Amino acid sequence: MLGRGGTAAAYDQPEVCAVNPDAAPELAPVVTLRNGAKMPLLGLGTWPMENAEAAEVVEAALDMGYRLIDTAESYRNENGVGVAIKRSRVPREEIFVTTKFNKEWHSYDGVELAFEASARRLGLDYVDLLLIHWPNPAQDRYVDAFAGMAKLLADGRVRAIGTSNFKTTHLQHLFDSGLVPEVNQIQLDPRHTRPDVVAMHRQHGIVTEAWSPLGRGGDLLQLPAVTTLAEKYGRTPAQIVLRWHTLVGNVAIPKSSHPERLAENLHIFDFVLSGDELDSLSALNTGEEGLLDADVFGH
Repeated sequence: MLGRGGTAAAYDQPEVCAVNPDAAPELAPVVTLRNGAKMPLLGLGTWPMENAEAAEVVEAALDMGYRLIDTAESYRNENGVGVAIKRSRVPREEIFVTTKFNKEWHSYDGVELAFEASARRLGLDYVDLLLIHWPNPAQDRYVDAFAGMAKLLADGRVRAIGTSNFKTTHLQHLFDSGLVPEVNQIQLDPRHTRPDVVAMHRQHGIVTEAWSPLGRGGDLLQLPAVTTLAEKYGRTPAQIVLRWHTLVGNVAIPKSSHPERLAENLHIFDFVLSGDELDSLSALNTGEEGLLDADVFGH
């Protein structure tokens, strides 16, 4: 369920977005996972930052109020993320750290080695969310990997476990083995709303997390359906799209290294879009074109 998020309703008056860098940190609302863990609805994606940039940007983001930081073994910036967390004035227990591991660790015992390597690079005793980065179905070892993750969860070394880039067929394979992820992180934006996957998430209580929530190099932010709402509410197109994500129930992890955009991306929880406006953005869906196919792509 959503915390502090509210329901969609029309705003009578547009409000001009003015981000005050000296203001107290603004925190995103949270979604409660099935196991009770609290996950912020908006966080920071760190691909493709290198370590030095990640250290600087993540520290700044934490100071601004970001509490969800997303990294991965394959991003090669876990060291930098860890440096930022160590430097930050934000207590570790208030930060939700997600990392992911690659296909060479897809086995019951391999997962523990993957976790230990990531934890060492991050300089952390535990991570909040551990994800299988890609299913790699041709290898067909992700069920064993997820079972190994469940042991890490039982041992308290991770607070939640999930998947990334899993399609309905991959999820069903887990369900058939009695395994259900807390989160599935997928490529999702108003151009690619993924209704089949999202419906399965809702049926099984899985939180939908969107990577590339602003579109992957397309024209999403220039579309009239987006720019018209941006003008109405005195917001940027990116803020409109991110607010759509959070109001329809997605966790979003936009990447930015620019302080102004970092602040703008977080400053979205003081306005709402109406149900009709949310529907108008969802209607931009073009299907599967432009998505990375997890049946053939992965690492």
